[in-house]
Order: sequence, then C-alpha cells, then structure tokens
Amino acid sequence: MGIENIIFIVFLAIGIGLFVKRVRQIRYIVAQGKDVEINDRKSERWATMARVALGQSKMVKRPIAGFLHVVIYVGFVLINIEVLEILIDGVFGTHRFFADYLGGFYNFLIAFIEVLALLVFAVCVVFLIRRNILSIKRFHLAEMTKWPKADANIILVAEIILMAALLKMNATDQILQERIPETYNVAGSFPVSSMLVPFFQGLSTEMLVISERVFWWGHILGILAFLNYVPYSKHFHIFLAFPNTWYSNLDATGRFDNMQSVKKEVELMMDPSADPYAAPPADAGPPETFGAKDVTDLTWKNLLDAYSCTECGRCSSVCPANLTGKILSPRKIMMDTRDRAEE
Repeated sequence: MGIENIIFIVFLAIGIGLFVKRVRQIRYIVAQGKDVEINDRKSERWATMARVALGQSKMVKRPIAGFLHVVIYVGFVLINIEVLEILIDGVFGTHRFFADYLGGFYNFLIAFIEVLALLVFAVCVVFLIRRNILSIKRFHLAEMTKWPKADANIILVAEIILMAALLKMNATDQILQERIPETYNVAGSFPVSSMLVPFFQGLSTEMLVISERVFWWGHILGILAFLNYVPYSKHFHIFLAFPNTWYSNLDATGRFDNMQSVKKEVELMMDPSADPYAAPPADAGPPETFGAKDVTDLTWKNLLDAYSCTECGRCSSVCPANLTGKILSPRKIMMDTRDRAEE
C-alpha cells in the first residue's frame, strides 16, 4: 500500500464520516415530530416502494420529462458500479479490479456505462436549458429564486463535470493501456471515450499518467463532495424516496382521520343533555393543539415529506388556490417546513 492509497483512504473516511453525521442530524430532526404509528399492510408498502421509488412509476405521467429523469436515475445507479471499482482500486492500489473477475462481460459493462454517462451528460444539459431558458411556469414561481434555483443548477453542473471527468479518465487510460500494459491492465471497451483519445494522443507518457490521475482523483473527490452536498439539497430525495414511499398513505385519495378532540366537541354539541360547563375528567391529559403553529406540531412523517420534497412544483401547478392567483403554494409550504426544521 503506497502513500496515494493512504491519502485516498483518509479522504474516503472523511467523506463518508461527514455524510453519516449529516444523515444522523436529519434523522434526529425528523424524530422531533409527533409520533405516529405507520406499520400496517407491509406487503403493500414494499410493493409501493418498489413501484414508485425503484420503478419510478410516477414519471410516466409526463412522458418526455419522465424519460429524461429515468435516464439520470438509471445512470446514477449503474455508473456507481464503476465508482465501486474506483473505490476498490483506490484502497488496494489495483487497476480495473473487476476485469479479472467478470471476463468478457466487463467490456460490455464498461461500454454500457460509457453510453449511460454520455446520456446523463446530454440530459443534464437539457434540464439546464429547461430550467433557465424555457418558460416553464413552475420553475419560475416566487419561491424558486436565489438558493432553490442555484441548488438545482449546482447539481446539474456537478453531474456534467463528473461525467466529463469519467470519460476523460477512460480516454487517457486507454492510451496508457497501449503504451504500458504491464502497469495498466488491458481491459474495457470504450465506445464513447475513444472519441476523446485524439485529444490526448500527443501527450507524453508521463503527462498521460498525470492527466489520468487528475481525472481519476477529480472524479472520485467530486463524488465524495457530491455525496456530502446532497443532504443539504433537495436532491436528498434520491435516498429518502425509499423510506418515504414505504411510509406513504395507502388509504383512498381524500380520506383523512378525524381528530378525536373535534369529534368529541361535535358530539357534545349534538347531545342536549351534555353540560357544556362540566370540568374535564381528572385523568384527562392536556388538550390537543388544533392545527400546527410550528414544525414540532407536525408528525415525523410530515417532516420526512418535507425533506423528501424535490421542489418540482407539480403540486403547486395543480393547486386550485394557486391557479386562481392566490399566494398559497404547497411547494413553498414544504420548503418552509424543511427550512424551519433546520433552525
């Protein structure tokens, strides 16, 4: 194990440690909400999570945007296979660790990942255009200025940079495999990054080694930075979508539970023999708060919803009050709830 591997392990430990610390902080904040029991119909909950969070079933309602979103989602999942290989190479000082174990399938896998990387790159460019140039109303409402707008752009630009670093790393690696195969394991098929090879072919071997290391380190450090940025961003829904859909409401749309305190008041009003001035029972607890004046009056599921919000604006775009020009915005309620919980 060389000095480079030790440095890598230190960065990896710091990156994962900071991420875990932030996740625990969010878990603590969500736990401050009122307790509510959601543990029934487990088979339905697993099916809902698989269909909505894993299968992205809601995306088909808007086919074009849904397809583009699925491209990024699938790319995010499968490209992490190569990231896993980079982590192993970084810790143990190997080169393309999976190649010896996957055989010919490794070439197909790397080729497929490269195509996905190119698609993710292109889709992120399209999303940047949609958010900043096209006049899509829900992206330009009052709450989508300053930080919320910047947050969306930062993530898209970061993904573009990460995909570019990955492809450039593969391009320089291809040349090094040809020049010094005794050091660089000859493995992988590179249909996309091979188009970048001419830009690096004229470099000396020493400069190629440096360039490959710059792109390699840039890619993995960028991922660790991305990992620690996401919990402070709306994009934390990447992780929270799974528990949030598991705990989702399985009842019929529009059905809600009655507040027992309100129900009791109505029953007293309808009972002519009831004494409106009667003292409450000695063992009666404090009266429930009607509504919510602060985030602590919400349930932990409400707070989890706020942290899972993607700020896409689809709720506000179909809100009757918002459509008639009222300032009510369901999206802003979720955003403000999350901001207040962080205070």
